[in-house]
Amino acid sequence: MFNLMRTSAQLRAIQRPFLRFKTTIDTSKVPTLRDEDLEETFVRGSGPGGQSVAKTNNKVVLTHKPTGLVIQCHSSRSLFKNREEARRLLIAKLDELENGDQSMEAQQRRIEQKKHSEATRRQVKRQEMKKAWKEREFGQQD
Repeated sequence: MFNLMRTSAQLRAIQRPFLRFKTTIDTSKVPTLRDEDLEETFVRGSGPGGQSVAKTNNKVVLTHKPTGLVIQCHSSRSLFKNREEARRLLIAKLDELENGDQSMEAQQRRIEQKKHSEATRRQVKRQEMKKAWKEREFGQQD
């Protein structure tokens, strides 16, 4: 019995489902990495961190053989975290190279741009309504 009762917000969402922006990202075209296409080397990193950075090979240089893309990652002192980060960066670069404006990053930028333009539109509308209210209540004061 209780599951049939709905709040007013739920009813409005049912009545106007088309007003929401598309917030899902199509990940079907994201390229996959094959191990035979990668050349992975580990070199000594540089920068702050003392002995744990200077004496260990924790910088990852990942080369994608078919395209020649080279990704270097030394964001962490951990070799395994750097490997994961380098592979993630390589996938993002390959996606941008192969899919262009249909890449995941481009889709995310479009979603953020739509959200920003909608927020700006609402802000301008709110300012106009406030100005109209002031004119109506207090008369023109310009």
